[in-house]
Amino acid sequence: MSTQNALLTILVEKINNDTLVLPTLPAIALKVRKSADDPNINLNGMADVVGQDPSLSARMIKISNSAYLGRTVKVTSTTQAVTRIGLNQVKNIATALAMEQLFVSKNEIVKKYMARMWTDTIEIVANAMAAAQTYQAKTGKKNLSLDTITLSALVANIGALPVLTEAERHDSVFANPTFLDVAIEKLSGRIGGSIMREWQFNDVFIQCAEHWRNLEYSEPGVSYIDFVRIGAALANQADNGDEILTQAMEKGIFNDIEEYQTPEFGEMRDNAKSIFA
Repeated sequence: MSTQNALLTILVEKINNDTLVLPTLPAIALKVRKSADDPNINLNGMADVVGQDPSLSARMIKISNSAYLGRTVKVTSTTQAVTRIGLNQVKNIATALAMEQLFVSKNEIVKKYMARMWTDTIEIVANAMAAAQTYQAKTGKKNLSLDTITLSALVANIGALPVLTEAERHDSVFANPTFLDVAIEKLSGRIGGSIMREWQFNDVFIQCAEHWRNLEYSEPGVSYIDFVRIGAALANQADNGDEILTQAMEKGIFNDIEEYQTPEFGEMRDNAKSIFA
């Protein structure tokens, strides 16, 4: 039995027995999400929670001042940032900003993999956000929220993390890093869905993490998973990119691929990317 199949077998067995170690949500993201769900929380209370993590605070202020929110007057405090972002959005934005903490490893090869995966994920996120903003500007439809699109795209690759963690434990397999690509391709959707359930994220995120690679799975109407897919296709992170774009065009999300090649689109994408820089 090849090393590849051995590790794949271990992974599948662990998934089936529920013994695969799943990443835990960073503590600050947990706190923010819990506070956001508290019906009595107010903006000051939320600002206090965010303020417990100086780096999250700084990034929240940065995002409030970013072109992504399209504001010119600069905010300087966490309270102003939370006020500008809004209580509903803070939950997803804070989670998104905290996610990077999960993509770390002590093993050199896994570390490189995780770093690349984070960069690739940000490409998906930035393209998804720009595609969503383009769609909103064109149709005037605001029923899909940008912060949910951001977080949906960020969890697209989350299922790969346990594969990499498991591989760390069997590092003889690193003679063959292509194996990792196969394992991630085959299993990360299933694992991603499990992580989203474990974290008690709602169905939108479960569906995106679990099914975005599977084009047979589709929602009627324009939904979050469409923008995750478009983001992945535009970032060259999807095997079936052309098919994704054809489906999106048929749904009326865009009329011509040139919409995604304009300087304006490039600027929106760069603005989105800068949030995570």
